[in-house]
Amino acid sequence: MPTSEERGQILRKLLSRCRHDLSEEDMTSLADGAHGYVTSDLVALVNQAGHGALRSGESSILLQHLIQARQGIRPSALKEVTIEVPKVYWSDIGGQQDLKLKLRQAVEWPLTHPDAFRRLGVAPPRGVLLYGPPGCSKTMIAKALATESGLNFLSVKGPELFSKWVGESERAVREVFRKARAAAPSVVFFDEIDALAAARGSSSGSTGVGDRVLAQLLTEMDGVEALLDVVILAASNRPDMIDKALLRPGRLDRIIYVSLPEADTRAEILQIQFRRTPVAEDVQLNLLVQQTEGYSGAEIVSLCQEAAMAALEEDIQCCQVSMHHFTRAFTIVKPRTSKQMINFYEEYNSTFKINS
Repeated sequence: MPTSEERGQILRKLLSRCRHDLSEEDMTSLADGAHGYVTSDLVALVNQAGHGALRSGESSILLQHLIQARQGIRPSALKEVTIEVPKVYWSDIGGQQDLKLKLRQAVEWPLTHPDAFRRLGVAPPRGVLLYGPPGCSKTMIAKALATESGLNFLSVKGPELFSKWVGESERAVREVFRKARAAAPSVVFFDEIDALAAARGSSSGSTGVGDRVLAQLLTEMDGVEALLDVVILAASNRPDMIDKALLRPGRLDRIIYVSLPEADTRAEILQIQFRRTPVAEDVQLNLLVQQTEGYSGAEIVSLCQEAAMAALEEDIQCCQVSMHHFTRAFTIVKPRTSKQMINFYEEYNSTFKINS
């Protein structure tokens, strides 16, 4: 597979035969963003861009024609893997500014400012673990990170890697990381990682497949073969079940607690929902923020959906949701995160900080 520099040379050779208005910086940027492209893909890219220029009546190929053509050409090196490019943005997630900054520091900064990291001798984080109560947007935050950073996003659900055949589970883990290296720079997101990386000796049965999968995962993350431009992102509701070897520096370096939304975060979530669902003038945002104390982000979204459904039940032609619809929705959507669960996460958070 051609490297970024080789892709740039191929693009310059192909474009030298065409009339174009691209600068050297434009061609370098295109080559850097064409992850997984081989020579035939670059030939198809230039051909598609030429057709796009003809359709738009231009006499030469512009940068926008190549960018549009790139959206329709799937790189050959990634055809056997589903690369999910989720369209979720930071603006779709209310609040959590500190969390967003920490994730950008761990993922975006090493790729956008590599010279600064080398200058100070800082090794970029290898992985990040997000843990907290269910419904606190951990998966949504991971997708927004991939979208905003422009990275390829490989989503893996822990249990789907297990197989009853000996050796197949370990091979599935190796295949995930092989695809991630081919698609680099990329983010590998392990949802419900506690199911995949449970503490050794805790898995039931005599096959020990859970221990072997964990060993393979540890080797891939911090083994002989370097994991360059690949960031591991994991989410879990049960961090206490994860093997401690996975949480040491060099593997999952950053352990971040995603708590229930605070008042300002709840206000932002409601405002985002109000942009999609028109509300009447009698809807009091401050009152809703107070009444949603203890609600997760997913429960607040569900509350707004229930209020909208109540409005439709009342009048299918209605155009706005009123306050009495939210009052009815509160009787249906209740907070499901118990005080004991919150205490568990806060105790784990304080204990982990002391031990680390």
